[in-house]
Amino acid sequence: MTTVAPRAVRRIAAHAAREVDGVGGDVTAEATVDGETTTLDVRLPLAYPAPIASTVERVRAHLLGRTAELTGLGTRRVDITVALARPEQPKRRVR
Repeated sequence: MTTVAPRAVRRIAAHAAREVDGVGGDVTAEATVDGETTTLDVRLPLAYPAPIASTVERVRAHLLGRTAELTGLGTRRVDITVALARPEQPKRRVR
């Protein structure tokens, strides 16, 4: 039996979330591993003006696939908290 540490699952989940367009780089993830299943809790910064609902569903689907592919664990639940990232401010010109 292979054991996957929650820390490894957290890192995989955070990296997988960043692979989806519209997601900012400051993703944090928590993972609970129970036998051959995991539960994920992800804090997701979205780039403004990304469509929230469709981006979250794409992230959820991507997390389910990548977590299973890379860890072999089934995912029981994915909770996602959205944080909107501020749009980039144009750099000020120095005269």
